[in-house]
Amino acid sequence: MNLTLSQRLSLAFCLLLLVCCGASAWLQIRANIMHEKEVVQGLSRDLARSIALDAQLMQADEESGAPQGAASDGLGPAAVRRLFSKLMSVNPSVEVYLLDMDGRIVGHAAPQGHLKRDHVNLEYIHRFLNNEPLPIQGDDPRSERGRKVFSAAVLRSGEQKVGYIYVILQSEEHDRLAARATASSVLRTTLWSMAVVAALVLVAGLIAFRLITRPLRKLTATMQQVDTRADQLTLPAPHPGGPRDEIAVLEQAFGDMAERINDQWQTMRQLDNDRREVVANISHDLRTPLGSLHGYLETLSLKDATLNAAERQRYLEIALSQSRKVGRLAQGLFELARLEHGSVQPELEPFSLSDLIQDVFQKFELQASERQVRLMATLPHPAPMVRADLGMIERVLTNLFDNAIRHTPSGGEVEIAVQPAAQGRVEVTVSDTGPGVPAALRDNLFRRPVALQGEYRIGGLGLLTVNRILQLHRSRIDLVSEPGLGAVFRFTLDAA
Repeated sequence: MNLTLSQRLSLAFCLLLLVCCGASAWLQIRANIMHEKEVVQGLSRDLARSIALDAQLMQADEESGAPQGAASDGLGPAAVRRLFSKLMSVNPSVEVYLLDMDGRIVGHAAPQGHLKRDHVNLEYIHRFLNNEPLPIQGDDPRSERGRKVFSAAVLRSGEQKVGYIYVILQSEEHDRLAARATASSVLRTTLWSMAVVAALVLVAGLIAFRLITRPLRKLTATMQQVDTRADQLTLPAPHPGGPRDEIAVLEQAFGDMAERINDQWQTMRQLDNDRREVVANISHDLRTPLGSLHGYLETLSLKDATLNAAERQRYLEIALSQSRKVGRLAQGLFELARLEHGSVQPELEPFSLSDLIQDVFQKFELQASERQVRLMATLPHPAPMVRADLGMIERVLTNLFDNAIRHTPSGGEVEIAVQPAAQGRVEVTVSDTGPGVPAALRDNLFRRPVALQGEYRIGGLGLLTVNRILQLHRSRIDLVSEPGLGAVFRFTLDAA
């Protein structure tokens, strides 16, 4: 059956309720019967003793003669039958039997063919005579295996025990009338009461199940909304004060998971947009030098016979310059791809940051001199030691200095400052006196190449590479604003 969890729980509850009601009805009826037997047996406990003391029982029936085994007792079967018949006529709910000392039935008033046993188990009689708790049920002579409550007493002749008076307190006629009364009254009342109780419990149980499973239904409805369109996902509201039960815990856990999925989806969308813009910007950057390279090479090919040596050399130098620009761009793209893929991991080692800065200054000394830009360094004493990948940090400083020198006007300055920072780290700041970065471009500066005005460009693959390298060193690069300066980049490294 294709049923929901709530429907399956309700069906199981209904079946269990029916079984419990049936068992309860059976137990109630049985308890009523046992209570009736206990009351009847308690009220009639001395009935057999009264019969045993009756003098008529001890009269001998000389005319008919005594049966074998009873002659010595002086018991008369005809007198016994007359007495028992009289007693049963007065009280039709009892049956009276005379037993010998072995439990064999030697006298009764049962109609012909109604007696099914000729022997009664004396164990139950002894328990009755020893006043054990009632009800005690003994063998029913008119049934092959049935048992009923009884009254019993020892029959004596003088001081000698000669047998037992055995009285069944619920006769065949009593059972017939009781069965009819039970079917017409007690059973009907019991079943009606059970039906009313079952209906009330069923309604209350179904309402309780609906209330209990309501958070689960809400969670199911929310989960059905989850698809690849994460922006349409409706998150469940958090429970005030924390989760209260297992379903609430599941709902809150799903809410947290859905929120993380939503954030990751938004991040993936942003990364996809950034990737497209990177591809577009890289294509633009490649198209310009490749077009220039192709144009000059085509000119050399078509006008080779008419060009003099100086013109030919100038065209070749321009073509080589554009070729080197394409090579640097391809190398930067390859390096960024390796960093983004995670195939490159930093090899941490202690080294002097001052020595590394000096090497970077020497690398850019000629370029800075040509552009008339001063290189400045502010270093603490003693020289700081850091723990990082030397080659990667050199790449970071190289990219930052290259950007700073290219964007600083003639007569400007590029400065690097180093100072201790909190939590055992060293802070590095690279600043210039150029135009800086417009506020509209700052948010995406480290996610994709961005362009400034005209042919002026900043960032590109260099800043993307710097950002990724510092992420591998558990750090980040920030663009900060300081009065009187242009672009100011700051990051930290672990001190050695």
